[in-house]
Amino acid sequence: MKIAIEGCAHGELEIIYNTIFEIEKNSGNKIDLLICCGDFQSTRNNVDLSCMAVPDKYKDMCSFYKYYSGEKIAPVLTIFIGGNHEASNYLQELPYGGWVAPNIYYMGYANVITIGGIRIAGISGIYNGQHLLHGHFEQPPYDSSTMRSVYHIRNLEIFRLKQLSEKIDIFLSHDWPRGITKYGNERELLRRKSFFKDDIDSDSLGNPPCMELLKQHYPTYWFAAHLHCKFAAIVPKNDETKSVTKFLALDKCLPRRKFLQVIDVPHNENIPLELSYDLEWLTILYLTNHLLSVKNSVNYMPGQGGIGRWNYTPTKIEKDNVLKKFNNTLEIPKNFVITAEPFNPQSSQDNFGEVKVYVNKQTTEFCDKLGIDDPAILLQIMSGSYRENKLNDSMNESCSQESELNSESLEVSSTFNDESILDESLDEIALKSPIIKPQINESETTESQENTNSSLGSNTKIFKRRNYSIYNNTI
Repeated sequence: MKIAIEGCAHGELEIIYNTIFEIEKNSGNKIDLLICCGDFQSTRNNVDLSCMAVPDKYKDMCSFYKYYSGEKIAPVLTIFIGGNHEASNYLQELPYGGWVAPNIYYMGYANVITIGGIRIAGISGIYNGQHLLHGHFEQPPYDSSTMRSVYHIRNLEIFRLKQLSEKIDIFLSHDWPRGITKYGNERELLRRKSFFKDDIDSDSLGNPPCMELLKQHYPTYWFAAHLHCKFAAIVPKNDETKSVTKFLALDKCLPRRKFLQVIDVPHNENIPLELSYDLEWLTILYLTNHLLSVKNSVNYMPGQGGIGRWNYTPTKIEKDNVLKKFNNTLEIPKNFVITAEPFNPQSSQDNFGEVKVYVNKQTTEFCDKLGIDDPAILLQIMSGSYRENKLNDSMNESCSQESELNSESLEVSSTFNDESILDESLDEIALKSPIIKPQINESETTESQENTNSSLGSNTKIFKRRNYSIYNNTI
């Protein structure tokens, strides 16, 4: 399977697709998949452009809107993660991933998907210790602070990715795993990018949680972007397997820059080259839904030594239960829907409506099927705007009903702590704090000790949307 890897796209889809066309023409090989490692810039209109953390002089509509509106169709199946220059308001509609345009799929905050039997994991955003332990509290209209914090990675996604146990073929991040330069030609990198030296010497270049993930999973490939240069490294696994992770960072899309690389990855030729959900990842999302927070406060993850379950690597029974929710088929539906008016270069109109949180039908359908929460709806509940939207009203009615779980279902506990409000004094601590804190607040509701080591809850009643009642109390 031929896969093209792109560094920072910066909205230049037409140039990237034209480059792929030339590669195909010169090599005689068809590219099956394009992967973009962030700064994709899926701007539909001027409202989206105003939500992107870029100096005004660099804001450019580029060409994504043509693919969004249907004027053009992406000639290659495309997947991407978010970076630090994105239409964040649009991407917030798809926290668990979804189609931003026909044939163009966004991975969400974090995700694992498969194509042709190849397992691809990814995490969007960049590292900033100040917001690592927070919930996903940002919502449009953004101020100068939240326009940037919205793309900072969170410990929830790191925790979820750490629950994975099956082999990962490709891992995607925007910024580099911290310390990765030690595994490549660091001298040559500094010759080209001498201003990296201080950060490398102080071990502050890159993303610490991503290096933790790399050294836990050792994927076959790890691709990144962000620093606008090509850099390769090989990270060996220190065991008898002698396996390695091949790391490659690529440049941004500009003339005479190394922004695109084509690799050939063995795949299962008996499986169609269509995107599919990953069952282990779906089950992790389901089991950890109660850990989701959209509050601007510390949101610790459970850890060993605490009360209740802390290991959410799913069992076979748990995965089978989730597979039933998807009617035993994991193919990702092609259910793209336009949610905002696309840019019209012939129009003098500057904006198309106010900047606000939209509920995307793709996310609604996904959350309903899996039985998890849409962060956008939780944000609307918290702001008091949830009932103003007819779609949200119908969602609220269906989701507030009590559901019975059979004996194969897990009794999920609540670990939300309303008391943990971040103050200024915690900013410095957050930079050094662990991603997972083993202690759980006494006020938190936990599973009984009986159920700690069991994935089964017999005749247990819970609300399908545990978080809805919590956030209703904040209005």
